[in-house]
Amino acid sequence: MIAWMFRQIPMYQRTGKAAYKADLGTTLKLDQYFDHPHKQYKTIHVAGTNGKGSVSHALTSVLQAAGYKTGLYTSPHLKDYRERIRINGEMIDKAYVIEFIEQNQSLFEELQPSFFEMSVALAFQYFADKQVDVAVVEVGMGGRLDSTNIIQPEVSAITNIGLDHTAFLGKELPVIAKEKAGIIKNNTPVVIGETHSKTHKVFEERAKGMGAEIYFADRFYKLEEKQPGAFMSKQYHVINPVTNEILFDLKTDLLGAYQAKNLGTCLKILDLLREKGFRITREHIQEGLAKVKQKTGFAGRWQVLGQTPLVLCDTAHNREGIATNIEQLNRMDYHQLHFVIGFVNDKNLDPILSLFPREAVYYFTKADIPRALDEHELERQALRRGLHGKSYGTVKQAFQQARTAAGQHDLIYVGGSTFVVSEII
Repeated sequence: MIAWMFRQIPMYQRTGKAAYKADLGTTLKLDQYFDHPHKQYKTIHVAGTNGKGSVSHALTSVLQAAGYKTGLYTSPHLKDYRERIRINGEMIDKAYVIEFIEQNQSLFEELQPSFFEMSVALAFQYFADKQVDVAVVEVGMGGRLDSTNIIQPEVSAITNIGLDHTAFLGKELPVIAKEKAGIIKNNTPVVIGETHSKTHKVFEERAKGMGAEIYFADRFYKLEEKQPGAFMSKQYHVINPVTNEILFDLKTDLLGAYQAKNLGTCLKILDLLREKGFRITREHIQEGLAKVKQKTGFAGRWQVLGQTPLVLCDTAHNREGIATNIEQLNRMDYHQLHFVIGFVNDKNLDPILSLFPREAVYYFTKADIPRALDEHELERQALRRGLHGKSYGTVKQAFQQARTAAGQHDLIYVGGSTFVVSEII
């Protein structure tokens, strides 16, 4: 029945624009049919161009450490569809998915929901049936018209704004911000991860219109790494950016340098949850953030796959995310840098490829999905930017060649697309 679901319903991650629906009509019909299951538990809603998955998993880990039965809905998945829907880190039961589809197949054939719409309905019903205390819900794309935007959360959060999915959300930051600001609800506090000159007014105006208190996390928390270069865990000073006072220290298994901002966003959300009566202590925060991967199954973000040579992968797939990763790579020690990269075919690559270093060795490839950009076309575009390497028809071939060519003091980075990463972890 899971195979039926994949065959019958367009999936944006695989087919792109054909699977995207710019309205909530079908979602609302599904929600009414299932009697609004998301109203049976508390929710937290997380949007943003980059970092929303990291913030969602970090929040979930802390809530679990605090003793809450916690649902987590995220997208896309890396290896198994059931990764999208978890309770206390455990993926949804395969039997539940099959039964859900079998019992509602005629409804789905009638309404023709998108893959994402049906996944949201499944997640919300599962969380209700399993009686979670709270669910952390990650927005799929945008916010205003996203299928998740029917919940009434305790707190809303928008991590940041960047140029991604511009065919759907707009080509300018304020326009994209307006779409993401659509998750801000009446009288519901909202946390914005980063203060940006081109977007902060959009959020402030939406919050004012909705009677929602707004908090910019970077005005409350700044994280400074204590021991740069660590690969198993990172330790941070948590600092008040106004007074520069060190508030406390924390350790985390989230290794990307970009996680410092995401953790600040997470901390501010936790402040607001405590104000709403959640029993979350400093000890819960420290335990949860130290064990995000263990407690939630989080994968694919600055993940270490090997040590000699050092092999890293990351699902960053837009200019902002990749720029941050390359900055971190530039601060690291290695003899030669190798990139195994592939992209989807509907992305403007010029501003992305311009970020990559010319002195690295490249292995151009494509993931096994219809949206994947042909590896030879990627090589041609990269060559125009002075990036040299060879093309490989599969991710496995490209990765094996990189492993063969790399010396023990080299570094291999795998990424460009979530789907490239999913094939090698």
